[in-house]
Amino acid sequence: MPVTSPVQHYVTQSIMTASPGQLVLMLYDGALRFMAQARAGFALPPDSARRIETINTAILRTEAILQELRANLDHTSGGDLAENLHQLYDYYLRRLLEANLRKDETALVEVENLVRELRDGWAEMLQQQEQIVA
Repeated sequence: MPVTSPVQHYVTQSIMTASPGQLVLMLYDGALRFMAQARAGFALPPDSARRIETINTAILRTEAILQELRANLDHTSGGDLAENLHQLYDYYLRRLLEANLRKDETALVEVENLVRELRDGWAEMLQQQEQIVA
């Protein structure tokens, strides 16, 4: 059995006990964290291999999160909302691909701002649900 640090144990427990809504929020937070890492990569010298690697890795991780969110949309009970989110995620993924291929920080920042709006709206909705239950 692998030994885990207290931090790893805490993270695992928080994921295992999170509601589906909280898991989505965690995914949005992860995507934003990786986009911030990609933006930091743009600050590295333009001819640096580390710059390209940092940007590429962070954008690929962001794309993986967005693909996971898109793949888990419930189109049966989600109706128009699920379809709209599917289209948004597709747009985000296309723009991230452009950002990565062209090393275009503008496209990355655009997606980051859009995901932040979506994340903040999701967080507000979860908070309102908690107030109704309480």
